[in-house]
Amino acid sequence: MSFSAWLELIASGLITGGIYALVALGLNLQYGLMRILNIAHGEFLMVGAFLTWMVQTSFGLSPLWMIPVSFVLLMGLGIAIHWLCFRRLTATSPNLDVFEARGLMVAFGLMFLVQNVISYVWGGDLRGYDFLTQPLQIPLPGGEAQFAVNKLLVSALALLFAGALIVLLRQTLLGKGVRALMQSPIGAQLVGIDTKRLHPLMFGIGLGLSGVAGCLLSMAYTISPSMGEPYTVTALIVITLGGFGSMGGALAGGLLLGVIEAVGMHFTNPSLKALLSYVVFIGVLLLRPEGLFTRKSRKA
Repeated sequence: MSFSAWLELIASGLITGGIYALVALGLNLQYGLMRILNIAHGEFLMVGAFLTWMVQTSFGLSPLWMIPVSFVLLMGLGIAIHWLCFRRLTATSPNLDVFEARGLMVAFGLMFLVQNVISYVWGGDLRGYDFLTQPLQIPLPGGEAQFAVNKLLVSALALLFAGALIVLLRQTLLGKGVRALMQSPIGAQLVGIDTKRLHPLMFGIGLGLSGVAGCLLSMAYTISPSMGEPYTVTALIVITLGGFGSMGGALAGGLLLGVIEAVGMHFTNPSLKALLSYVVFIGVLLLRPEGLFTRKSRKA
């Protein structure tokens, strides 16, 4: 392969990895802060995708207008779900292990509920629309690469939102409170951080990011009521690569997984995409379970 072909292949992986990172960041925020393993996360991504498709096909509006709308709607839905479901579990669970198990069961229920509601409302067919599908030639050393404009835009916006969340968590007072709760929940509460307000807000932001990811995906790919589950699995793999609770690790893990899939499919077979992801997932769990981008804790 020529140098330009390698660059095109890696760039293609980074485009996919940007979406992976955005999906994983929302899920990582929920689990890292509240220990809610929300396996219905991908289903809310699917809700954002279908809402964008409906608005675009029914009213002819640009899907770009749906990015803030999807975020606000899914964020509000996330706050309501936390208040109706997980707040109650927090109050009635005797310890964290019981809460995690009960939360997982609730998330299973949400996953099937959302899938069936979307299937009932819009059916199970594949949906899609044309948006900026024209190719763009990008000059590279030794040649040039060609990418669809919508995929480049989707990747750029995904990285923008992912970077914005990381900046929010690292540079703002709200973000410092979130990181304090991730590192030491009891210590954070002792210094006055209000978990009753912070938890539903962060859960809502996590679902808001999934809505944005769904909106972006609808611009470049076909959508269906079954699209959410594979993205939830991918998000779990990305979180494992980056380390649970590590936002920078989730971003790096998403980009890395996208590149691994792109290179692996090029030299093997596109049908082995899922197999490549699972091999990476199992390998990291066995060899470095704390994640590739987190420091190993030192023994006292």
